[in-house]
Amino acid sequence: MPDSSSSKYVEGGRRQKHGPRRDGKGNNTTLIAPKDNLNKAERPTSEPDEIYEDEASLAEGGIKAVGTKHIIPFMKLEKPMAIFSLLMVLISIGALFINGLNLGLDFTGGVSTDVKYEKPVEQVEVIQSLEKSGYNDAVVQYLGGTTELLVRLPPQSDNVEGLNESLGKALQLPNNKAKISNVNIIGSQVGSEIYIGSIIAILTALLMMMLYVAVRFQFKLAVGALLSLVHDTIVTLGFFALFKLPFDLTVLAAILALIGYSLNDTIVVFDRIRENFRRVRNATTKQIVDLSLTETLRRTIMTVSTVMVVVLAMLFLGGDGLFWFSVAFFIGLIVGTYSSTYISSSIPLAMGLSRDDFVVKVKPEFQEEVVTFNDPKSFED
Repeated sequence: MPDSSSSKYVEGGRRQKHGPRRDGKGNNTTLIAPKDNLNKAERPTSEPDEIYEDEASLAEGGIKAVGTKHIIPFMKLEKPMAIFSLLMVLISIGALFINGLNLGLDFTGGVSTDVKYEKPVEQVEVIQSLEKSGYNDAVVQYLGGTTELLVRLPPQSDNVEGLNESLGKALQLPNNKAKISNVNIIGSQVGSEIYIGSIIAILTALLMMMLYVAVRFQFKLAVGALLSLVHDTIVTLGFFALFKLPFDLTVLAAILALIGYSLNDTIVVFDRIRENFRRVRNATTKQIVDLSLTETLRRTIMTVSTVMVVVLAMLFLGGDGLFWFSVAFFIGLIVGTYSSTYISSSIPLAMGLSRDDFVVKVKPEFQEEVVTFNDPKSFED
């Protein structure tokens, strides 16, 4: 008879052998139910040594003991956080309707030109020189060095030839000659097409993310992930509308990057929730979610801290070209981390998430029947 300590039983009487799990140092890391933490001498005589598990827990590595773990009660703040999120979304929507977005030249149209100076130049000097000639609201960015710049201006009434001459005079600096090339005029129609395309890109990204989570995990979790991403997008856009910050293609790129980053953090939490639903016994749904968030907290802190260092470096050292991208990513990083903890997890709870959503059950019509055939001739013998 095989050793019972190395065997595990599933419902239905089938026995599968599983050796103890060990880490790289040879320590046994197998997690068992709390009742099995007792020594054999301390167990009741009527209790067998075998651990009975269903196939769902076996697939995840066995029953998981959580009696000795410290679990942070995240879901105790579920309702206050829901009210806080609702207020932020309402304020953001109000700012978008009242103030609107301060669209940049990429969406409104305008003039862009490349300028090359003989000597290194400061961006402030170029902007001041343009303002003296009547060109206000100019955006100046470096192109690989301090002598080559990209200058963008609001829509102008002059044609290309007139702009070449007038900009050539406006961009000249004392003891530092400028050479202008590639003057491009972007019409308002092209800008509006880019704006509509940006909205379609954001909506498509949100819907595809929801479809992925629905197929990979469960529909209730997909709804939570979608609402979390919508929350992050609206709050970030609302911040730019509330303070009338410029919204251009770099900010749009930051929002699309945030959608992917926020979903990545959410997927890690969802994967742990699914695992704990299958492995942990005698725990409520909120306890499962709290346990999952607690187990992924360290990973979340490390990831957010690492990305935050990069974002702050771009914010203070990246120059004007990366400034608003960094601002949008900084805001979205904070909002996305918060929404991955509360919104994406609390929405499925409100929809009635339970262990049955993750355990695949075989329907009766697909269960195999045992058929016994008795040969009549065998009775004659």
